[in-house]
Amino acid sequence: MAHQPLEESRAKSATPARRRRWRRVTLVLVLLVAALAGARAALPGFVRDYVNRTLDQNPLYDGRVGAVRLHLWRGAYSIEDIRLVKTTGTVPVPFFAARRVDLALDTRALMNGKLVGRVKMESPELNFVDAEDESKSQTGAGGPWLATLGDLFPFDINGTEIVDGSVHFRAFDSEPPVDVHLSRLTGSVENLTNVHDDVTPMFSTVTVEGVAMDHARFEYEMKLDPFSYRPTFQLALRLVGLDVTKTNALARAYGNVDFESGWFDLVIELDVKEGRLAGYVKPLFRELEVFDLSRDARANIFLVFWEALVGLASNLFKNQPRDQVATLIPVHGELSAPSPDFLATLGNVLRNAFVRAYLPRLQGIASEIDELTFEPGSILDAAASRE
Repeated sequence: MAHQPLEESRAKSATPARRRRWRRVTLVLVLLVAALAGARAALPGFVRDYVNRTLDQNPLYDGRVGAVRLHLWRGAYSIEDIRLVKTTGTVPVPFFAARRVDLALDTRALMNGKLVGRVKMESPELNFVDAEDESKSQTGAGGPWLATLGDLFPFDINGTEIVDGSVHFRAFDSEPPVDVHLSRLTGSVENLTNVHDDVTPMFSTVTVEGVAMDHARFEYEMKLDPFSYRPTFQLALRLVGLDVTKTNALARAYGNVDFESGWFDLVIELDVKEGRLAGYVKPLFRELEVFDLSRDARANIFLVFWEALVGLASNLFKNQPRDQVATLIPVHGELSAPSPDFLATLGNVLRNAFVRAYLPRLQGIASEIDELTFEPGSILDAAASRE
């Protein structure tokens, strides 16, 4: 019985020590949570500073971003209101702008055991500006944009998604100012890092759909090898149903032509292997009217003469049943300096006029581009509906 008071005294003395130990553990946990919360709150600021420094690496363009938000649960962060503005000259529009850019781990690639990233751009806008004064022009040349995009994420970028994008070609010094644009663009770039270990020569794909000048249908598809030392890709593009009067500012500025009415279609197919090009460009004008005497008689006499000449040529080489002027322009040679075939182009003008009208559809390049086709329900159906 003598041992019982001794055990009770030891238990009483151990209780305060245990309490002190739990208090220390609790304090450490609270400090750790506070530190993590503080780091989490400060991290967007650090990321925003890093993004700004990365965008400012190009001396010709200044990067500006809004809020940066972290999404740690999916390994992502987003940049809002991003703008790349030319620092030299007085260009009134940014080279690139987007409402939101999201960079995240590619969950589909994770299933294949690959740690790569994916980019989603909401309302991106590209602006190319032409001007005689170099300080007022904007082409984006000299900017390592792919490298810059890669620096914004710690892993290789495997794919990109575009939602409601637009591309503009502008000339502010023209009268009236030129703004030719593609809008409502949706598209994607897939499998840039070949996460599926495909053995096909061209395993990456680019697909884009949208409208030109707010009404004409635009479709684009490309297959490529991003690891090829020299450019290797297959490309198909189709533009259908463009009201030519919507491009009058461009036609006046660069061709001294004013369209009165008409529609324009365009088909392009290119096959490039190791920098060597083969393909064609097929422009088609339907129901085209260039010269209107009642309106053009008050214009400059030389402009009237030129438009009358263009109108006469279009009527002379028009396919009467389809009311269409068209040709097919074969191109070949080095991609950096392609050579159009002038004689074949002239012969195809006559073929469209007097033999058989060209149609706004893909026709292949000597069976070398048969891998590149648009799925049913898109470009081929649109072509069939016009035949």
